[in-house]
Amino acid sequence: MQYLYNIIKADYLQRTRSYSFLITLAVTVFIAYSFVPPDTAGYTTLSASGYRGVYNSAWVGYVSGIMTTVMLSFYGFVLVNSGIKKDIETEVGLIIATTSLTNFKYLLSKQISNYLVLLTITGITFMVSIVVFLVRGTDQPFILANFILPYLFFAIPALFVVAALAVTAEVFLGKRSILQFIIYFLLCGVCMSFINNKGGNDSSGVFDPFGLSLISKSITQHINTNFHENIKSVSFGFIFNGHKTYKFFEWEGLNWTSVFIFSRVVWIGFGLLLIYISSLFFHRFDFNQAVTNKKKKLQALASLKPVQLINPAGITRGILPPLSFNYGIFPLIRTEFLLLIRQGNKWLWLLNAALWGAMFLVPFDLAYNYLLPVLLFLQVTRWSELVTKEKTNRIHYFAYASYKPLQRMLPAQIIAGILLAISLSLPVIIRSISASNIYGVAGLLNGATLIVLLAVALGILTGGKKLFEIFFFLLTYAVINKVPLTDYLGSLPAHHTPFFILTVLAMNLALTGVLFLARAYQIRHL
Repeated sequence: MQYLYNIIKADYLQRTRSYSFLITLAVTVFIAYSFVPPDTAGYTTLSASGYRGVYNSAWVGYVSGIMTTVMLSFYGFVLVNSGIKKDIETEVGLIIATTSLTNFKYLLSKQISNYLVLLTITGITFMVSIVVFLVRGTDQPFILANFILPYLFFAIPALFVVAALAVTAEVFLGKRSILQFIIYFLLCGVCMSFINNKGGNDSSGVFDPFGLSLISKSITQHINTNFHENIKSVSFGFIFNGHKTYKFFEWEGLNWTSVFIFSRVVWIGFGLLLIYISSLFFHRFDFNQAVTNKKKKLQALASLKPVQLINPAGITRGILPPLSFNYGIFPLIRTEFLLLIRQGNKWLWLLNAALWGAMFLVPFDLAYNYLLPVLLFLQVTRWSELVTKEKTNRIHYFAYASYKPLQRMLPAQIIAGILLAISLSLPVIIRSISASNIYGVAGLLNGATLIVLLAVALGILTGGKKLFEIFFFLLTYAVINKVPLTDYLGSLPAHHTPFFILTVLAMNLALTGVLFLARAYQIRHL
C-alpha cells in the first residue's frame, strides 16, 4: 500500500506542477465562467427551442455540472493519457517492475492519479459555478445542494471512467497517441448519439454516463407541461446564434432516484473492471521481445564476412574524398519534414490520404468546414513534438549547442511544419483558387501558419506537448461547431475580409517574435 500511495502522490504532483497544467487550469476557469452566459451574450450553453431557465441555484448548478462533465470527459482524456508513457521515457518503470507491486495496483495508481488531476479541475469549476451564481443569480436563494449534487452524481462517476479509459488506452495502444484520440472520440460520439436516440425511452438515465438524458428529459417535460409545447430534446454546448430573446421558465432541478444513483456506482465498477482487464495484458515494462529481435539482427550482422580492405596497412587521408560543409538551412528543412511524415504508424497515412482525396470530391463547404479541420487535427502529435522531441530524447544539450540554432534549426522546424500543413490543405486551396476566392486562400495559408506557430510556441514555453494537444482539440471542436472567434482557417464568409487576414497575420508575427525570444532565452540559460 505504501508503494501505491507514493506512486499516486508523485504522479499527481508531477502533473499538477507543470506549466501546461497551470495554463490548462486557467483556461478551464475562463471556460467554466462562460458556462452560464450573461443576458447580453450572443451564445448559450443549453438551448431549449427558445426557452431558457431563470438563473436560480438549480439552473446555474446543474448547467455548470453537466457542462463540466461533458467538457472534461472529452479533453480530460487528452490531458491524462500519458502516465505510463512517462514512466517508460524516464525509465522509472524499470524500477517499478522490480518491486512487489502487482500490475493491477500499478495501473490502479495511474488511474487514481489521472482521476485526482481531473477532480482538481472539477473542484475549481465547482467553485467558479458558485461565483457565477453570486454574480448573475439576482434575487434567487442560494441552495448549496443544487451545486453539490450535479457534480457528485454527474462529474465524479463519469470522470472515473475517463481516467480508467486513459489507462486502458495506454496499455492496449501503447505510444499510438493519435490512435488513442481517434478511438476515444469515436467512442464518445457513439455514446452521445446513443443517448440522443435513447433519451426518450431511458427515463432512468442508467445507460448515460454523463447524465445528459436525465436533464434533457426533465427540462423538456417541464416546458411541455407548463407552456403546452412539444419539444423533444435540448442542445448542450457553446451555441452561437447572436443575441436572442428567450422565454424564461423556473426549473428547480432533478428528483434523484435510487436507480440512477446506483447506476453511478455501477459505472465506477465498470472503470475498475477496465483496470483489472488491462492488468492481465500489461507488459510491466518488459520489452525483452524487442531486445531479442535486436540481438538477432546484430548477430546476423556479426556473422557476415568482414570486407577486406584494399590497403591492409591502413587508410590514408589522401584517398578519401574531400570534406564538404553545408551550413544552409535546406538540408535541415528536408530532415525535419521527413521526420514529420515518417512519425507514427504508416497506416494512419491511409486515413490522411482518404480525407485528403475526399476534399476534392465532397461539396466545398463540407471539405472546408469539417474535413480539413479534422485532417489537420489528426497531425496533432506530429506538430506537438516538433520542438519538444529534443528534450524528450534528452539531446537538447547537443541541439542547442549546434551551429546557429536560432537561425537554422528552429526556422527549419517551423518551415517543415508549415509545409506539411499547406500540403494537407492543398485540395481546399486549389478549389479556392479555381473559384477566385483570394481571401479564402490567404485565410488558409494564414491558418496553416498559425497552427504550427502555436504548436512551436506552446512547446517551447511549456517544455511539453500536452497543452497544445488539449488546445488544438478544443479549437477543432469549436471550429467544427462554427464558433466565429475560433475560425483560424477563415472558412466563414464573414471572415473573407482584409481585416481578418491582417489580424491573423499580426497574430502570426507576434507568435514568431515570442517563440524566438523564448528559445533564445533557453539557449543562453542551458
